[in-house]
Amino acid sequence: MMKNKLKFLALGLLSLPLLQACKQKAKPAYNDTWVAGNAKFAADESFQPIVDQELYMFKALNTKADPEITYRSENDVLRLLLADSVRVAILSRDLDSNELKVLKTRNLTPAVSRFAIDAVVLIVNKVSNDTTITLSDVKKMLNGKAKTDKNIVFDNPGSSLVRYLKELSGNNDFKLKNLFALKSNKEVIKYVSTHPDAIGITGFSWLDDSNNDTKEAAASVKMVAVKDEDNKKYPTTYFKPSQTSLSLKQYPLSRGLFIVNCTDRQGLGTGFASFITGERGQRIIMESGLLPDEIPGREISIKQSLN
Repeated sequence: MMKNKLKFLALGLLSLPLLQACKQKAKPAYNDTWVAGNAKFAADESFQPIVDQELYMFKALNTKADPEITYRSENDVLRLLLADSVRVAILSRDLDSNELKVLKTRNLTPAVSRFAIDAVVLIVNKVSNDTTITLSDVKKMLNGKAKTDKNIVFDNPGSSLVRYLKELSGNNDFKLKNLFALKSNKEVIKYVSTHPDAIGITGFSWLDDSNNDTKEAAASVKMVAVKDEDNKKYPTTYFKPSQTSLSLKQYPLSRGLFIVNCTDRQGLGTGFASFITGERGQRIIMESGLLPDEIPGREISIKQSLN
């Protein structure tokens, strides 16, 4: 009897190191902090110009930080996030109840912060006579009820822009003969720059990004001013997108930019989210032409002259 007890005791002592090793293996290995290390993020490709600017400055200030951002369509970014392939995502909307449930089953609590407001822009060729349009006509155009023979082009079918346009128009089936989905915002700008009979729909940041390879094409297109007849303050005025018209809610086609952080820890995801929503990150948004979520303050130095 005593021998059996000693055998069980010995087995128990031998198993302790194995149990401790299993517990250690169960803990995920992290090699990142707020300002250093490596982590994988996914971002809506519609916002690549502004996210690239934020990333460049973040890495310049934190030389040991190496976040890797994958740019995909909104649908693909959400798939990566919900499959736990990434835990930080940049989107044009907040998460819905079903997406939150999926994350909850993995014991992930997303921290969602809006950091900017983007404009959805209608563009035409420089030689086009079209300079204005009403919001109701935009909806009719997307539903095939407007009298136009122009081709209407936008980026890929799985993009956040297409989802936005479907929600705006109430049309979930863009199968009209004059509606075309291309592959990217760059292609939309290039197409309109060479087709005087086209109307393009794109994100404002792509037109204001002078460092990309669409600079020449962007110089050959112009923005169309939009009037919202249901706007109580400005029912008769057409507005082009700008920080002022977005801030005063005069320009009717806008959407937020959100960073979704599901890391539940003080790592690189939290550091990048804090940077984007902080003073430096918001100043980058301001300088890009988009509307920052928080307007950065200005420091004014007043020197009194002595007579």
